[in-house]
Order: sequence, then C-alpha cells, then structure tokens
Amino acid sequence: MKKKKPTSSEISTNKKARRDYEITQTYECGIELKGTEVKSIRAGKVNISDSFARVERGQVFLYGCDIQPWETAGDFFQHLPKRSRRLLLHKMEIFKLEQLQAQKGCTLVALKLYWKNGKVKLALGVGKGKTHRDQRYDLKARVELREAQREVARINRR
Repeated sequence: MKKKKPTSSEISTNKKARRDYEITQTYECGIELKGTEVKSIRAGKVNISDSFARVERGQVFLYGCDIQPWETAGDFFQHLPKRSRRLLLHKMEIFKLEQLQAQKGCTLVALKLYWKNGKVKLALGVGKGKTHRDQRYDLKARVELREAQREVARINRR
C-alpha cells in the first residue's frame, strides 16, 4: 500500500500582516465553512487582507474574511460574504490565545489561507502592531541586506 503524500497549496495570503505586525507565534487552525463558501474558495474568490480573530465565550471567531457568494447557488443556499466564521482549535490553544489577546497591544491576525489534505486551513499569527518607525527600520535593514548580497555576488563573479 502506498501512503498518500500530504498536499498543501496556498489560497490567499495577507501580505500586509507581516509589514504591520511583529508576528511572535503562529497557529494552524481549521475553519467552519458552508458548502457555497468552499466552492467560492476553490474558485479563488476570497480575500483575507483585513481579517483578524477574537476569542469570545471560549471560541475563536474570524472577522473580516471576505468570501464572495457563489454565482450559481440559489438565495436559500447562499452565504453572507463578510460573516464571522468559527475557527477550529484545541481547547488549550484557545486558552493560550485568550491569555495572549488579553495582553495590551496583542492581536490575532490571519496570515494565510491554504489547502491541507483537502481541507481549508488558516495560519493565525499572534502579533503586536509595529509603529511607523519600526516599519522604516525593517525597510532599511532589508535594503542594506540586499546591497550586501549584491556586493558579494559582484565579488564572486570575478
């Protein structure tokens, strides 16, 4: 018998998350979806750029995730594009996230949405917001690293 290789492919990423937040921890969680939402995700009609999560009443909910309606579904089966969606995590992970969220300045940000073994998964990051000064410092460090790599490549070409 052959074992199936785990497959994963990226659906959507939040490119602003790592720019605006300093991510300290990441969690992989499932997401509770309706059938038309899964079909829309397969068609690539999802945006998580403004998504964040909150712990409420012992459960984690995702807000701001925009999954466009499925065109061919009737009104009865249709979903709301920006409804809150429950995230599926273990009880201890929810407890840790609740403690982290209670700290001042910590927020739960959606980093990326991807397929894993036929199921939709969400990478959830715990981060603190960066100031404009921190963002400029990170940009400066990236530019200096890129220049150093160019110089090393130029020397190695000789």
